[in-house]
Amino acid sequence: MNIAILGTGFIARFYADALQSQRRKDVVRVAYSRNEARAKKFADDYHLPYYFTDINEAVSHPETDVVVIALPNNLHEEAVLACVKAKKHVLCTKPLGRTAAEAKRMLEAVENAGVFGGYLEDLCYTPKFLKSCESIRAGSIGRILWAKSRETHPGPHSEWFWDKAQSGGGAIIDLGCHCVEISRNFIGKNTRPIEVMCWADTQVHPIEAEDHAIGLVKYADGAIGQFEVSWAFRGGMDLRDEVMGTEGTIWLNGFLRTGFEMFSTGKGGYVAEKSETDSGWLFPVGDEVHDLGYSNMFTDMFDAIEANRQPRESFYDGYIVNCILDAAYLSVKTRAWEPVKIDDWRGNDIAATTSHFINYDNEHYLIKEEILPDGKKILILKHQQTGEVTRKQS
Repeated sequence: MNIAILGTGFIARFYADALQSQRRKDVVRVAYSRNEARAKKFADDYHLPYYFTDINEAVSHPETDVVVIALPNNLHEEAVLACVKAKKHVLCTKPLGRTAAEAKRMLEAVENAGVFGGYLEDLCYTPKFLKSCESIRAGSIGRILWAKSRETHPGPHSEWFWDKAQSGGGAIIDLGCHCVEISRNFIGKNTRPIEVMCWADTQVHPIEAEDHAIGLVKYADGAIGQFEVSWAFRGGMDLRDEVMGTEGTIWLNGFLRTGFEMFSTGKGGYVAEKSETDSGWLFPVGDEVHDLGYSNMFTDMFDAIEANRQPRESFYDGYIVNCILDAAYLSVKTRAWEPVKIDDWRGNDIAATTSHFINYDNEHYLIKEEILPDGKKILILKHQQTGEVTRKQS
């Protein structure tokens, strides 16, 4: 398939790098930028035959089969509607919208037009993440109780991120969208998010939006998703996930400390995304495009188009993320748990199960089993009728 990329900034270059190195049968042919000089430079750098400063010309070009949106948040809806008008498949960077209402309009537009809509949530395609999800679905850590995702760094590269009107917010909309969708995958996308409690503040930067936030998302089955996001973290980009289940735990370190450490006096240049320095002890990344999920993400997207199936991350997923973030922003204002309002829920409506307790025998629940330092195994039991808690040596 022939590809048009809308946008020529930081994320557009990541996308172009990934697309030019992945399946090799999908080719970037068209670039669009609002600035002609930037459009030409991007086209020159990636050896593209066409570049435009008119979005409709880029989208409707006869050599455009699929459109990749890598534009500021406030331009996503305009770009999606241009793709719908031209009946072109569209892949949109995160977040889908600045609000759930904006995201829903885009979702409805692609679905009503019968156009493929893929949500470019790269961190849900990293090799470690995909392996973790596979292990969870296989039952390796049991029923998921809690999923925590953290993304922190010193702040975005482009000026528009820092403008609340263009971005739709601060660290929550920029980074929280990653963390929320990571937790949704761990907990299960068919499990409905119910309510959100969130704290946020502007601690460091002279901006109208938040540069630090922590939130809790409660799901219908009782699981909790937690996100930690910051534009005020010093030391690079920190991506970490933790998942706690009834039968095990998963810890992931996605970027900052991945087993690759290097000392330099500072003569090497670029180290890794969001790295604050090029001297001292550094943490390079072996294959940034692959390790951040871009290669797997685009392979899934184009395979899904060919197979006429939904990708792992669709416009609907982007819409649900925006619904959760809307509740988070409201909770920041009210300092209370706020309901997640979803106009179009397509998953399960299960309530929290009243009992997941393990039976030891017909009369007792098993609270805990443990091996002591002397090698003896003890059991902590609770009588199902009387509630008495006892200890038994086995």
